[in-house]
Amino acid sequence: MDKPEKRKILILGGGFGGIKAALELAGRAKFDVTLISDQTNFRYYPMLYRSATGGSRVASTIPLLEIFGDKGLKVINDTAKTLDRAKKQVRCISGKVYEYDVLVIALGSVTNFFGVKGLREHAFGIKSIEEAQKLRDHLHKQLLDEQKPDINYIVIGGGATGVELAGALPGYIRHIMKRHGLEPRAVNVDVVEGEKRVMPRMSEKYSARVAKRLRNLGVKLYLGQKVLAETADSLKLSGRTLSSETVVWTAGVTTNPFIASNGFALSEHGKAVVNENLQAEDSIFIIGDNADTQFSGMAQTALRDGLYVAKQLIKQAAGRTLEPYEPKRPVYVTPVGNFWAAVSWGEREIFGPIAWLLRRTADLRAYHDYEPWWKAGKRWMAENEPEENCPICSKK
Repeated sequence: MDKPEKRKILILGGGFGGIKAALELAGRAKFDVTLISDQTNFRYYPMLYRSATGGSRVASTIPLLEIFGDKGLKVINDTAKTLDRAKKQVRCISGKVYEYDVLVIALGSVTNFFGVKGLREHAFGIKSIEEAQKLRDHLHKQLLDEQKPDINYIVIGGGATGVELAGALPGYIRHIMKRHGLEPRAVNVDVVEGEKRVMPRMSEKYSARVAKRLRNLGVKLYLGQKVLAETADSLKLSGRTLSSETVVWTAGVTTNPFIASNGFALSEHGKAVVNENLQAEDSIFIIGDNADTQFSGMAQTALRDGLYVAKQLIKQAAGRTLEPYEPKRPVYVTPVGNFWAAVSWGEREIFGPIAWLLRRTADLRAYHDYEPWWKAGKRWMAENEPEENCPICSKK
């Protein structure tokens, strides 16, 4: 008797949701799983700000081949370009074509500069390990070239990423000055936010406590300020102009252009419209940042989405009915400087060192979503390893 043909599951995206779905489906007898990612590493976004401020890149990246190992699926390094619904095929920029029975789109978001003049040319980002490394190299290059850092640092965006980076920058700049025997100088770190408060999506109490912590660290807040333009040495706002050669953009993202360019119905948020089963169309699931769901944009949501789709495909293969997707509010954790964080967990809000310990525990659990405990533990400990590839250290 012939073996039943396996269903071809094609997953686009090597982020939280795509990897989780792939891991849950890999090695199962009824599925032939292929994952396509334009990256060779998984990027653990919650730790990228640390990679930009002296932390080990081991804590923010995991090679895809290390995650999947001998799990029994194909991992392709390529970029999805066009979708042929009739033939059930995805064509990549390499020209190669991949067929599917079920397509799972988990491509995440990309940086959006909103057309602000000069930002693309002059601003730094920390959305990838390469961007984080570029920012860190810039900080060190100033020390190498001038024996002094730029004293004015501007972080655009008062959301989680901007707050985390701004909280870490003052201590990091002082650390590298002290480490290399430079004369101490005042460090000015500014946060620019278009809304009237930082962390505007959180409660007023949460925002106020985070703002107080930032100010205690010496960070100045420019709230309700629209960014108009950037030059090589200044940032023009709606109410003033700030001098700086180091501006970091964390304020805007948009869903991956694959969604819009391939004719999916978009919501007012620019994300794909999905049904109660996270399907945009028959045989096409869209998850994580690409789907217009209640808590889209959070890593925990992407993980939950990937797990949900995998379970539904397993049920479907067994002839069972799909269950509706139920959004779940994530736990929000925002570290601000060393040993301090803010946590929003349901109706509870926690601030200070205890919240920071909760964040560290969450990081360990997150690594374990992709690796065995012993590997997850080593990666978790790597955050506190000495800074690698330091341009100044290599000169000594």
